[in-house]
Formats: sequence, C-alpha cells, structure tokens
Amino acid sequence: MRHRRKGRTLGRNPSHQRALLRNLASALFLTERDAEDEDNAPKVKGRIITTLPKAKEVRPVVERCITIAKRVLPSMEEAAKFGTTADRNTQAWKDWRKSDNYSKWNQAMAPVVNARRRAIRMLGDKQAVRILFADVAPRFADRQGGYTRILKLAKPRLGDAGDRAILEFVGVHDRVRAKSTKPTFEAQPTS
Repeated sequence: MRHRRKGRTLGRNPSHQRALLRNLASALFLTERDAEDEDNAPKVKGRIITTLPKAKEVRPVVERCITIAKRVLPSMEEAAKFGTTADRNTQAWKDWRKSDNYSKWNQAMAPVVNARRRAIRMLGDKQAVRILFADVAPRFADRQGGYTRILKLAKPRLGDAGDRAILEFVGVHDRVRAKSTKPTFEAQPTS
C-alpha cells in the first residue's frame, strides 16, 4: 500500500524519476532560447507537450526554480551598480578588482551565486539556468506564484492512448477576452 507516499512514481525508480523531472524542467526553460538557426528549434517558445501525470509532477520543480531565481533579482540589480564592463585581464578590469567596488560587487553577488548553484543542482543544465536567470525570472518579477499552466489535450498519445498535456509559462500565450459591443441601429429614412 502507498499510504502517505507523496507524488507519482511514473513507473520508474527514484533516480530515474529525478532525472526525468530534471530533463523536463530544463527542456521547458530551453524552449525560451534563441534557436532560429538550429534544426531542433522549439515550435513554440515556453511550451512543451508531455503526458498529464508528468506535467503535474514537473510543475512544482519549475515553479520552485523560478522562485529561487526571482528572490535574487534585487541582489543582481545591486551588483550591477558596482560591476564593470571591462574585458577580463585588461588593465581597467585589474584596476576594478583592486578598488572598493569589487568587494561591494562580491558581497552583492554572493546570494546570486548561491541561487545559481541551487538551480543547477535542480535542473542539471547550465544553459537552462542561464535562461532562467536572464529571461524567465525578470518576466515574473511582479507575480506571486502560478508561473505555469497545464492544458489537457483532447487527442491522446498514439500508441498507448496516454493523456497528453501542454505545460507552458503563463503570460506568453494568454487569451484576451474582448467584450462584444452592443449593436447600434440607425434610423432608416422613410421616403
């Protein structure tokens, strides 16, 4: 019996479950990359299609990663004040390293580095973490959770008839409801 055992096993052992969720989460973040030139470019940015149970299991992982990245946005802005645009190992960069701004930048970047390490541990993909911190987290800066939505597809998967679902970021493909306008009737002139 599975009394009080949380989560779905998805027919896998625990390490395989973690690997599956990690790959699905990083795949969702990687759809946000600029991949027009690649032959494996995503059809729609910010959207993956998977089975319904997998989508329900990966959603908390994705939302937790976004929350981790969102919490360090103020630290990233503060570090940008003290940073430099000089190339590494140039004289301007070496002078900046000796200045007081470097220590302030270092203090501001410490939580950001910690958050990036946590996200890499959760996702297992450095490129996905880069996209998460650069593109996805600033987009949801003013949102208090609920960053993804799951839409169940009508057609089941061919082969085993598994329920399919779309897992996508909120705010990208939102439908806007438009109020219908009240019809106006003009008076017809009688002749």
